[in-house]
Amino acid sequence: MAYLRNIAAPFRSLSARLLVLTLVFVMLAEVLIFVPSIAFFRLNYLANKVELAHLATLSLLASPDNMVSEELREELLFRVGARSVVLHGANSRLLILSENMPPAIDAEFYLANQSPLPLIEHAFMSLVVGPGRIIRIISPLENEPNSSLEVVIDEAPLIEAMYDYAWNIFWLSLIISTLTAILVYLSLHWLMVRPMRRLSESMIAFRRAPENVSTALIPSKRRDEIGVAERELEIMQTRLRSALKQKQHLVALGTAVTKISHDLRNILSTSQIVSDSLSEVKDPKVQKVVPRLMTSIDRAIDLCTQTLKYGRADEQVPRKERFLLEPLVNEVKTSVGLRENNGITWRNKIPSGLMLNADRDQFYRILLNLCRNAVQAMEGEGTVDIQALRAGSRILIRVGDTGPGLPAKAKQHLFEPFSGSARAGGTGLGLSIARELVVAHGGEITLERTGSSGTIFCIEIPD
Repeated sequence: MAYLRNIAAPFRSLSARLLVLTLVFVMLAEVLIFVPSIAFFRLNYLANKVELAHLATLSLLASPDNMVSEELREELLFRVGARSVVLHGANSRLLILSENMPPAIDAEFYLANQSPLPLIEHAFMSLVVGPGRIIRIISPLENEPNSSLEVVIDEAPLIEAMYDYAWNIFWLSLIISTLTAILVYLSLHWLMVRPMRRLSESMIAFRRAPENVSTALIPSKRRDEIGVAERELEIMQTRLRSALKQKQHLVALGTAVTKISHDLRNILSTSQIVSDSLSEVKDPKVQKVVPRLMTSIDRAIDLCTQTLKYGRADEQVPRKERFLLEPLVNEVKTSVGLRENNGITWRNKIPSGLMLNADRDQFYRILLNLCRNAVQAMEGEGTVDIQALRAGSRILIRVGDTGPGLPAKAKQHLFEPFSGSARAGGTGLGLSIARELVVAHGGEITLERTGSSGTIFCIEIPD
């Protein structure tokens, strides 16, 4: 097997395959040409025999009393290559030349009005049967519509001539096909194989070291499909190289931000403890400032926590369990921090018995991010509406608000961190984290509707 693989190895390249295929197709074309040509070669051979017999017939008819010597008769038969020659008239049959003992006839052929298919059939039948047959040829005479000539010949010289012709055609076809294959191979190698090899080598080099600019493909000035492929590959490599470089910068920046967020969260935690003690001070001015201070510190701590979680990218695999969805939504309401008199209405429309198969803690974070965004979008007045229903083997959960809707810029980068925020000063981490957790559950989160009447996000989770 190893020996066979070594033999087949050179033919695995595109160049070798093109060479072999071109050689095969040209030879196939030559075979298709050979089939009718051998048939017409046989027809011309037999017609030539009839022509020689006709000349011999005219010579004999011109002699006195149509009498010839035995030596002349044998000489004429030898020159014609025939066993006998018979001239047929309208109502007569004249034996012109004949051997002393006429042979038995094995086959008879008419040369008048022959179509290609019978000619091909007769030619291949001669080659298959082989020499040894005695055949009779009957052909009409030119300019003598009522006369025909009958010639009896050995088929062996005909078959030998056909084999000689076939070998000549074979060697000529082999030479032509080889030259054609080489020319086609060189043309295709120059026009296609070399450029494709450059493309593949560039792809391999880019895969091994995408940051190495020296391996970048320099596109040619060709205007065909290969030229387009070269230019598009060069553009793609440039953009990917730029994106990889930007990712590396973001990784370094993310590491730095994570460290800063960690230290800042510790500092803010201390500030939160101090702020809690300030709430006990009876000074009216302090009591007026403390709630806003507490809210700002809570938001800052929450931002640091989300940044740390996103930067670590170490979300655990969901540990799914079945739980009631309605109580979880009520917990989210408490965590969002809605008060009874703040102007925002909370509508929990989850069916009381609806069970969800998911990680309860992670799904709590999903709903918390969406609901917090909804509350912040309405700026103190509006309605948060949460609905759920079962659709076959999946559960659809909709979180809606009556806010002003998302701006166009936010919709373009909706689930991208640090890009998809709909409010000034936002990070967009909430939606990004929510989408990451939903995808981890095998689900999908989409923006179903947004506009002046509000925004609705739809979560689709397999049950």
